Amino acid sequence: NDDMPFLVDSVQMEVLRQGLAVNLIAHPIVTVQRDAGGRLAGLARDGERGGVRESLMHVEVERVADAARRSALAADVARVLADVRTVVGDWAPMRAKMLEVMSDLERNAPPLSPDDVAETREFLAWLADAHFTYVGYRCHDLVEREQGVGLAIVPGSGLGILRDRAGETHSASFGQLPPALRGQAKMRDLVIITKSNSRSTVHRPGYLDYIGIKRYDAAGNVCGEHRFLGLYTSMAYSAKPTDIPLLRRKVGRVLEQAGFPPQSHSAKSLTNILATYPRDELFQVSEGDLARTVLGILKLEGRQRFRVFLRHDLYERFVSCLIYAPRERYTTELRRKWQAILVDAFRGTGSEFAVLLSESSLVRVLVTVRTQPGRIPAYDAEELERRLAAASRRWEDDLAETLTRSLGEGRGGPLYHRYASAFPAAYREDFPARSAVPDIALVESALASGRVAINLYRPVDAAPSALRFKLVHRGGPVPLSNALPMLERMGLTVIEERPYRVSPAGAERVWVHDYGLVLPDAEVDHEEARGLFEDAFLRVFEGTAENDGFNRLVLAARLSADEVVVLRAYGRYLRQLGFPLSQAFIEQTLAAHPGIARMLVALFRARFDPAAADDDLARRQAGAIRTALEKVTNLSEDRVLRQYVAVIEATLRTSFWRVDGEGRRRPYLSFKL
Repeated sequence: NDDMPFLVDSVQMEVLRQGLAVNLIAHPIVTVQRDAGGRLAGLARDGERGGVRESLMHVEVERVADAARRSALAADVARVLADVRTVVGDWAPMRAKMLEVMSDLERNAPPLSPDDVAETREFLAWLADAHFTYVGYRCHDLVEREQGVGLAIVPGSGLGILRDRAGETHSASFGQLPPALRGQAKMRDLVIITKSNSRSTVHRPGYLDYIGIKRYDAAGNVCGEHRFLGLYTSMAYSAKPTDIPLLRRKVGRVLEQAGFPPQSHSAKSLTNILATYPRDELFQVSEGDLARTVLGILKLEGRQRFRVFLRHDLYERFVSCLIYAPRERYTTELRRKWQAILVDAFRGTGSEFAVLLSESSLVRVLVTVRTQPGRIPAYDAEELERRLAAASRRWEDDLAETLTRSLGEGRGGPLYHRYASAFPAAYREDFPARSAVPDIALVESALASGRVAINLYRPVDAAPSALRFKLVHRGGPVPLSNALPMLERMGLTVIEERPYRVSPAGAERVWVHDYGLVLPDAEVDHEEARGLFEDAFLRVFEGTAENDGFNRLVLAARLSADEVVVLRAYGRYLRQLGFPLSQAFIEQTLAAHPGIARMLVALFRARFDPAAADDDLARRQAGAIRTALEKVTNLSEDRVLRQYVAVIEATLRTSFWRVDGEGRRRPYLSFKL
């Protein structure tokens, strides 16, 4: 290319727009010589007669395997370079046109306030003084058409990207506006500052800034518009609002309306808010909207509150959403949620964002939602703010609220500070904060007692046969090979395990294991069997009860761990007598007939319980068992169950009801026949 501004920026911008990573850009400026036909003749020294400075660019991107995509990339880069050439070539005429408009305002002042006209002239002079990068200019006439007001292009007036095109006679973007919005073109004001609906292909990405200067006829009516498209320069964004025409008056009036003493804290805070207000918004917002917004921002000072301030574009091409939220809560994921909510609320076609993170306790996020004129739906601003605030709630916020609601501030507050950062991301992803409250109780129990803490539960909407089981263990995790046999021998199928390391502040770390279980019998009431199961599992885990198939009777027959010990002891005694069937078969038989297993325990109690022994009850219980045995079709199972009845009836006494000084049963069971 001929050496000119914006080449590298514009090419790189187009490559990135197409989603390609730029690995390398080399862009030397070389002085060359060309022949009369434009062919390269060789290199030349700087200043050598006939030498031309040219830009050479070598751009390396990630591999593009698709030939059609490569062709499209080449065509788009060529289109962008053509735009750059057009803009750079017409830059001087566009700047001259702005100075001409400025001079014309002085010679033929429109029938408006002299102060407004003078301020607008100074604003145009400020733009021309290296504060605006011109991309396009065109002059329009205001005309009446069948469809309503229109803007007709003045032939030959187009410059830059708005150069005249064959067959184009009217402003297409203006013609797409609803009649009510097009009617605003007749309003007796002088300058329109907004964003166009076209993205820049030159210099930097983003939507082009739109400066419209209305034209007036001899009768004092609006008759057309001078339209400038471009981009504010970095100098425009770094300048103080009080040094920029139009803005200085807008800012001054807002400060005056606020009425704060000049040297007061509120006045200084408000001045800072205005100085750091999004510059594009400051150019476009009306004085009334600006005053309401900045005073609302001032009320947020030092407060961890969430607020949203909304502003519609004059022509409804976008909605600006200025969000203030606690800085510690802000994440990229949260910003994406906000954008999705806002695009949905305004039926937008897309959105852009800008984030300001400063020493303030609040983060500022400006989300601009692109909309279709006349199609923005009705909405409730307060409800929209509540939706955005709800999206910003963290898991930790829900935990604090749930703990306080469940336990009160006295207990909930300290527990929140202890556990706010204790749960890992995987746990927060899998469980809502309300589920953490009972888990915190389990963790506290495990830390205080030094024992494991457990909880058998059924999730809401889970299948009747589905259960979950949480095991909380101090120190290291519980190997799955240790827990799995215990659960399976209690008649459960383990389908998954999820371990989580919980680290309470100031305490030993704890592991929470969450097991997914399936019951063999969906009719089992887990609430009824929960206490029996948890007691039995704890005993097995701590080694005070045996880990064998008899433990299936806890859930199947709803027997306590102590009652299972009775049937286990008699089963072992049968084996000592030389009973030919294996212990595994005995365990399987009792599990297959849980009702009879319960009746065997009831017979044992009727014979030996010191508080409720009753010989008549025992005889009736034995008779009921023999009646139930008539329905047992498997002869081997019948043999096992009848043998149980026989040894229980042959028993003379037992140590089952002997306890120690603390009321605990002995760790073994003995009986005499």
